[in-house]
Amino acid sequence: MIPTITSSSKSSATNSSVPILCCYTNITRRIQIIRIINIPDSHWERVIFPGQSLMFEAVQNANLEIKFSENRSVFVPCHQLRVTEKTN
Repeated sequence: MIPTITSSSKSSATNSSVPILCCYTNITRRIQIIRIINIPDSHWERVIFPGQSLMFEAVQNANLEIKFSENRSVFVPCHQLRVTEKTN
């Protein structure tokens, strides 16, 4: 099962509210904590180990916070982590 991160508010389906499939891989040698930070009424947080990949669904305008340490984080828009189908 792929975790889904969506807002609990009811709204019309816009491009930004349709879930997209995303993938994040921890390419570092340290444990990281990742979480979605900008979706109201939602809490999603995971621990990700070195070399581990995680697929999840999120709305297009969601942002993923990647915590490297207590005082160092990077923020990545989920649309940049979108999984796309490769066609020949």
